[in-house]
Amino acid sequence: MATTQQQLIADHRTDAEVYSADAVLCHGKSIELLSEIRLPKGLLPLDDIVEVGYNRSKSFVWLKQRKPKTHKFRSTGKTVSYDSVITAFVEDRRMKRVTGVKSKELFLWVNISDIFVKEDHPDRITFANPSGISREFPFEAFELEEEEEGGKKEGKGKR
Repeated sequence: MATTQQQLIADHRTDAEVYSADAVLCHGKSIELLSEIRLPKGLLPLDDIVEVGYNRSKSFVWLKQRKPKTHKFRSTGKTVSYDSVITAFVEDRRMKRVTGVKSKELFLWVNISDIFVKEDHPDRITFANPSGISREFPFEAFELEEEEEGGKKEGKGKR
């Protein structure tokens, strides 16, 4: 984990809700978080989550998974890499100062620093990189696919 991420988590751990160890609980908490901030529930298709933290007073979240994951969203054809630690500052319909998320553009991996849904276009989600270049996609492309009873994810694909 990068030093910056470690420091951010350490700085925001006090007064945070922290869930750890139980992968099913952590997965559920990550989906709850996305739902609470009104972003698609399949935006973070992480496996084996070992910790979820949310400091509501600072609007800071972090998710830790056992190992990095690469996921291809079928409906957009985009491949996204999720590091073992992801951090962000959150607000309604937005994750900003995101760390640990990259999108593959041609032959390059590009850091994603901002994810948001504009109020006047709730059917579109925008991903921006630190240089300000952004791309929009349909909101539903990042929703969960069918769920099994008990809330577990079914199969692979866009989630």
